[in-house]
Amino acid sequence: MSVKAKKHLGQHFLKDESIAKKIADTLTQDTYKNVLEIGPGMGVLTKYLLEQNLEIIAMELDQESVIYLNKHFKNKNLSVISADFLKFDLEKFFNGEPYAITGNFPYNISTQIVFKTLEWRDQIPEFTGMFQKEVAKRICEKKGSKVYGIMSVLVQAFYDAEYLFTVPPTVFDPPPKVDSGVLRLRRKENYSLPCDEKMLFKVVKTAFQQRRKTLRNSLKVFNLSDRLKEDIIFGQRPEQLSVSEFIMLTQKLEKDEISTNN
Repeated sequence: MSVKAKKHLGQHFLKDESIAKKIADTLTQDTYKNVLEIGPGMGVLTKYLLEQNLEIIAMELDQESVIYLNKHFKNKNLSVISADFLKFDLEKFFNGEPYAITGNFPYNISTQIVFKTLEWRDQIPEFTGMFQKEVAKRICEKKGSKVYGIMSVLVQAFYDAEYLFTVPPTVFDPPPKVDSGVLRLRRKENYSLPCDEKMLFKVVKTAFQQRRKTLRNSLKVFNLSDRLKEDIIFGQRPEQLSVSEFIMLTQKLEKDEISTNN
């Protein structure tokens, strides 16, 4: 594949075999034997996934890469699909069985990949892969940090997030201008929410859009009752709240809305 094509895709292809093997080894395989690899390129990671006796679907948008994979990886455990992950109906994968997602994700759509994974979390117990380091750190960050934000809270509401290791630009073709980071998300045993999911997403996004303000000010759109405004939690800023505290905050807003309407 030409360098021009790679840049167009927003993807930097991994050329270091040892890093590829480390990424393949991030999969625990505790509750699944199926894996969806996004953006396999020329298959440097695919090769090590196949060594683990997994059923693999490799999804690649670039036609040159699809042709290469089909030519060089003839394996009964591998299916190559030419498709856009963000537009694909994930219900068609693996006949409803659980599967993990992994890959060296294109930087320009990596966060969209994560949000789509959240939508299909019932079928996806594990998610590993490589991001721009800044994005990987943000996803795994805990409260109190300047980079803790919307993705941190929404991902960690359903998954335990772990930053695993940093990858330098020199192992890619073409090399990016920044470091990359590999993470692992493992779905929580009890990942159902004790609050309305859409409400939680709205609360988190609204709060962090004005992250320097206290919640009392940033959440005015929820028409807080005078009683609720006095709650101590609304004197804090969004980065001061843990995931469980955001869930509790959402519950308070739900109860307040019900009592106000009644």
